[in-house]
Amino acid sequence: MRAAGQLVGRVLQALRAMVEPGITTLEVDRAAEKMIRDAGASPTFKGYNGFPFSICASVNEQVVHGFPSNYQLQEGDIFSIDVGVTLAGFVGDTAATIPVGEVGEDLKQLIRVTEECLQRAIEQCRPGNHLGDIGHAVQSHAEAHGYSVVRDYVGHGIGRRMHEDPQIPNYGKPGKGVKIKKGYVFAIEPMVNMGSLYTKTLKDGWTVVTVDGRPSAHSEHTVAITDEGPEVLTLVRANPAAASQRLVEVA
Repeated sequence: MRAAGQLVGRVLQALRAMVEPGITTLEVDRAAEKMIRDAGASPTFKGYNGFPFSICASVNEQVVHGFPSNYQLQEGDIFSIDVGVTLAGFVGDTAATIPVGEVGEDLKQLIRVTEECLQRAIEQCRPGNHLGDIGHAVQSHAEAHGYSVVRDYVGHGIGRRMHEDPQIPNYGKPGKGVKIKKGYVFAIEPMVNMGSLYTKTLKDGWTVVTVDGRPSAHSEHTVAITDEGPEVLTLVRANPAAASQRLVEVA
């Protein structure tokens, strides 16, 4: 799980550096697939329930599951990249919302608060806590800033498959829900809307957008529960050589 997490984290890091006005979301998708396959892994999303791409590419009001396309990113857009890899039988899953060029202060704040929601949720990933503690951490912080959290889509357990039990909502009450135990691994992924919490799916059957057309941001890490607290598997470590060696050992 660490090896898969480090790989997908490095892929997202490289994709983030590609984001600039004029690049197409399909170019980003193709770069992701090449990096993943060159590392001896496979893009988890491609073919998953029929999804035809290696990343989910969601722009502005698109919440999740956006199709990469020939759309050229524009100055002032926000671009959410969600990517998963399967390496040696284990899955890593991560996402981030990236500003394209210079964006407005309102969008910068939306991204920042969404990332803060993720960090607050991760802090609750400790043995003895409950899933409701995770959801409450996200919901309370987002709503304190006047935002809403998406309820139609949730985080999830992850391991040998991308989506495993339990489901992990981004809303909830402290002390409620499944008790968290050592050894669990979660994909925690706040989806925060500037306006309404409600969403709809476009005709392609995948792309989810906000019903009011206002922007949405998405941030995700794969997190292991340990006795010492949460270990963020998709947070790229400072020593890439050590991470590469670990990939070789696992493979």
